[in-house]
Amino acid sequence: MKSYRESFYQHIEQLQDTICQRLEALDGQARFREDLWERTGGGGGRTRVIADGQVFEKGGVNISGVHGRLPESMTQYLKVEHNQFFACGISLVIHPKSPFVPTVHANFRYFELYNEEEEVVDQWFAGGADLTPYYLDESDVRHFHQVWKDVCDRYDTAFYPKYKKACDDYFYNHHRDEARGIGGLFFDYLRPSDQHSSDFWRDFTVDNSHAFIDAYVPIVEHQQSKTYSEKQRTWQEIRRGRYVEFNLVHDKGTLFGLKTKGRIESIFMSLPPQVRWEYDFQVEPDSEEAKLLEVLRRPKNWI
Repeated sequence: MKSYRESFYQHIEQLQDTICQRLEALDGQARFREDLWERTGGGGGRTRVIADGQVFEKGGVNISGVHGRLPESMTQYLKVEHNQFFACGISLVIHPKSPFVPTVHANFRYFELYNEEEEVVDQWFAGGADLTPYYLDESDVRHFHQVWKDVCDRYDTAFYPKYKKACDDYFYNHHRDEARGIGGLFFDYLRPSDQHSSDFWRDFTVDNSHAFIDAYVPIVEHQQSKTYSEKQRTWQEIRRGRYVEFNLVHDKGTLFGLKTKGRIESIFMSLPPQVRWEYDFQVEPDSEEAKLLEVLRRPKNWI
């Protein structure tokens, strides 16, 4: 019988192939470049990046499986006693060319901690997905949330509102007092308990990871053929700047990668290729841009 670390890593290998093939078919022009890498200290990964396509300006779908000893700063940050670890996961960020096609992020991962005898003393699953539109199409947003709700409801009807709120709370630029996007689903530290086994949480995480294509691809298909102006492109680049701010200031995945000496190119793969910061930029009242900001400042229930 395969261990969780073996079976989950095999799952993310297959999922990476599936997602990359679907996104390449959707773009119709660009192909993913693949880099295999090894981590100093243990483990490695497979980075795949797509760029300069008809639909996708830049995107990455990465998998990794790393192990070793956590630095003291990370044991304190994670609030754990043991520092020998194994972590594996898939992480993706897609930045489309059109400002009408939202940026999307998703990751699904598994973590183990060991004692000095190399016995597993702690384990958990985590993951989620969130959408970052530049122009708000409420039908697309409802679709995105409905896909994750459908998966959650198969396990427990309390999960979607719980993990939807966790997503709203986490992907929030507190220094701007606004959300990064319109949310989705975010769950962390899903440990075995009296209520649910590790098998339960593995299945829950795997099923959510399989739902990514159904959640995102129809939105791209709906929006990709719309024409856009330079003004709308400028707005997209300004909002991308907010995306960068979150990843560099607040994101736990970025912090973990940097603190554990991860591969820098893979860590910063999530950053968009063209970004803009304009001093004291203001949107026009009652504009489509203002409509988006209203939702980002007051996250709402979409279903």
